[in-house]
Amino acid sequence: MSKIGLIVEGGGMKCAYGAGILDAFLDDKIKFDYCIGVSAGSANAASFLAGQKGRNRRFYTDHIFEPDYFGLKSYLKTHNLFGLQYIYGTLSNSDGTDALDYRSLMLNNTEYLIVATDANSGEPRYFHKEEMPKDDYRIIMASSALPGACVPVEIDGHYYYDGGVSDSIPVKKAIEDGCDKLVIIMSKPRDFVKKPESLRGFYSFKCRNYPKIIELLNNRHIAYTDSQRMAYQLEQDGKAFIFAPSEHLSMGTFTMSRESNEKLYKLGLKDYACLRDGLKQFLDGDGQACISKENNYKNIIEAV
Repeated sequence: MSKIGLIVEGGGMKCAYGAGILDAFLDDKIKFDYCIGVSAGSANAASFLAGQKGRNRRFYTDHIFEPDYFGLKSYLKTHNLFGLQYIYGTLSNSDGTDALDYRSLMLNNTEYLIVATDANSGEPRYFHKEEMPKDDYRIIMASSALPGACVPVEIDGHYYYDGGVSDSIPVKKAIEDGCDKLVIIMSKPRDFVKKPESLRGFYSFKCRNYPKIIELLNNRHIAYTDSQRMAYQLEQDGKAFIFAPSEHLSMGTFTMSRESNEKLYKLGLKDYACLRDGLKQFLDGDGQACISKENNYKNIIEAV
């Protein structure tokens, strides 16, 4: 019997797209044996595994206007541009206004991992959901702590940054953990080619105490392209099914626009509807039949 895994990429507010896909999964009662999330993708995955349809959507369209969610007030108060404690603490705790259903998450049989990056070693750390106590979602905060925009998150004496710094699309990890098939939700279109990070001077200063993080950021475009290559090759081999935005909408990591994020969410629903039959074929066993005829990844493979 196949072990089917789900990978949910990060990307800040671009993950509104994945929120649409995941809500469609809930409508169709699609389940996975394994799930690994990165950055905002790890938060999306938590709501999905808890069975909370619509919860992710609210974090991209409603909560963004709350003063502690993002911006100067959050930065002056916590040194985080994104209010990680507010988003994954105040709002998400059991007494919060949009609480994560922790009990349902833990009762879900899906193996759930969250990726963070050790600030000192630069190595990825793969946390399991069992390491996340109720009302202590620092693991998700750590996975979402963008270097430069956020300070690293301390867990058991270690400091962690965003999981995307070390493993943006954790295909290799999922395979190592025994997955035979993978469903991958990407936050960028198929023809996206990552360029070298901008603001190198800024993040080098902000992360000056963590040289491994600076090194990873300097070379992130190379590592990211390698992950894309692996994902698209698995798709060609019939071992992966990929959701990626089919349209080039206005999207950005820091886009605090209800209209833009709602369009991304609805694009996720639209893309799911278009690929629904192919996904069913893939999950039922006929992997080759579902490969998108519009697969446009030649430029990705040849980029680096």
